[in-house]
Amino acid sequence: MTVQGTPAEREPDWVTTRFGVEVTAEGGGHAGHRLRDLVVLGLRHNRRRAHLLVSTVLGKHIPTPVRRVRGAADDLGAAIIDRIGTDAARDAVVFGFAETATGLGHCVAEAISASRYLHSTRRHLPGVMVSGTFEEGHSHATTHLLQPGDPAFLDAGTRDETLILVDDEISTGTTAVRAIESVIGSHPRTRFVVASLVDMRTPDQRAECDKTAAELGVEVAYVSLAQGSVSLPPTLLDEVWELASDDLNPVAPQRAPVTEIELDWPDDVPDGGRHGFLREDSAAFHRAADSAAETITAHLEPGRPVVVIGHEELMYAPLCIAEGIERRGFETGYQTTTRSPAQVHDVPGYPLRRGFRFRAPESDPGTPRFVYNVSSAVFPDPQVVLVVDTPADTADLRAPGGLLDVLTAAGHPVTLTILPAAPQHAAATPASQEISR
Repeated sequence: MTVQGTPAEREPDWVTTRFGVEVTAEGGGHAGHRLRDLVVLGLRHNRRRAHLLVSTVLGKHIPTPVRRVRGAADDLGAAIIDRIGTDAARDAVVFGFAETATGLGHCVAEAISASRYLHSTRRHLPGVMVSGTFEEGHSHATTHLLQPGDPAFLDAGTRDETLILVDDEISTGTTAVRAIESVIGSHPRTRFVVASLVDMRTPDQRAECDKTAAELGVEVAYVSLAQGSVSLPPTLLDEVWELASDDLNPVAPQRAPVTEIELDWPDDVPDGGRHGFLREDSAAFHRAADSAAETITAHLEPGRPVVVIGHEELMYAPLCIAEGIERRGFETGYQTTTRSPAQVHDVPGYPLRRGFRFRAPESDPGTPRFVYNVSSAVFPDPQVVLVVDTPADTADLRAPGGLLDVLTAAGHPVTLTILPAAPQHAAATPASQEISR
C-alpha cells in the first residue's frame, strides 16, 4: 500500500476516474504553486457535500513534511503582503477557521508578523464565555464559536486596521462572509482579507461575495496560492452516499507500546490561538515548543520515521514541536485528528488509503473522531508522537476504542504528551512586538 504524499507521487485522481468529478485550475498560482499539487480529490460521508479537497500541504488528512506545511503558509503570507503591504500586514489581526485552518492561520500570522491571532473553535467547555458565532453550512459540525479571552480582541485598533481571515479552502465564500458579518456586528471595521490555500469559487459566487461586501459596507480582498473550480456530476451525492468505505482501524500482528511523558510547558505560555495569541507571546511559545521537542526525542527510536499527530484544533503547537524533532535529525511528518467522517479506499490515486475511527477523548457522546493514513509512502511504518491538550486528557483517550488503543493496535508505538490548555483570560492587545521564530 502507498499513500500519496508529494506532487511527484501523484497518480490520476481515482475520484475523477470513478465518478467524473473534475478539478480545473484557473490562471497561474502564486510562488509557483499549482492547484493539482495543492489538493487531491477525496470523498466524505456527508449528505450536504460528497467531495472533499484533501490538502497536500496542510497536515490534516495526510502526514506531511513539516517544511512543506510551513513553506505553503509562508507563501500565503507573502501573497498577503504583496496585496496590502508590509505595514498593513504587521498591524493586522489574523483569524483562522476551525478546525482545519487553526494551524495555517497561526503560521500566516507569524509569516506576516501580525499583531495578534485568534481562531474559531467548536469546543465549548463549562465556564468558557462565547462572544460570537457563525455557521458553516456544508460542514460536518456547522457552528463556529468565538472565545477570545479579551472581549475587545477583535476590535479595530485603528480605522484602517485589516482583519485577515485564513482558511484552507474557499469553496463558495459563504462561510467567510458570515464570519465577517458576525464580526462587524460587535466589532465594527471596514477592511478584510480572505486568504486561502485554494480558491474554488465560481464567477457567480465571486460576484455574490462582492455584492454582499458592498451591502455590508466593507472592503474584502481575496488572496490564495491557486484558483480553480470543481465540476460535480448531478448523481454524485447519491452515489457516494451508497458507496461503502473500506474497513477502518487496521490491526497489526503485534500491539505497540505507549510511552507517556511529561512536558515542562510553562503555565503562562498559550498553547495556541483559541483564546487569543499576541505577537509578544511568540518567543516564549517557540522556546517551549523546542524544549518539548528536546524532551520527546530522548524517548524516540533512532532511525525510524516520526509522525506527530495533533488533536483536532490543536494544530500549531504540534507543528512547532514536529519542526523541533526534525531539527534533531528525525524524518518527521505532521498531521492531526479530525471530526470529519471521510471515506477510505485503498486504491491508487486516492489520498485517504487508511483510516482510524475512535471515541472522542472529550465529552461528546455519539460523535466519533478520525485520523487518516498515519503511515504513508513518505513516512512508512512511523512511530507516533501524539500531542493533546488537558481537556482531551481523559479516560476515553486511553479506553478500548480510544485513540491510543487504535493506533497501538495498528503497530504504531505512541509517545503521548499533554499540553496545558490555555485558560480563557483577559489580556491586553499590544501591537508593538513582532512575531518571530
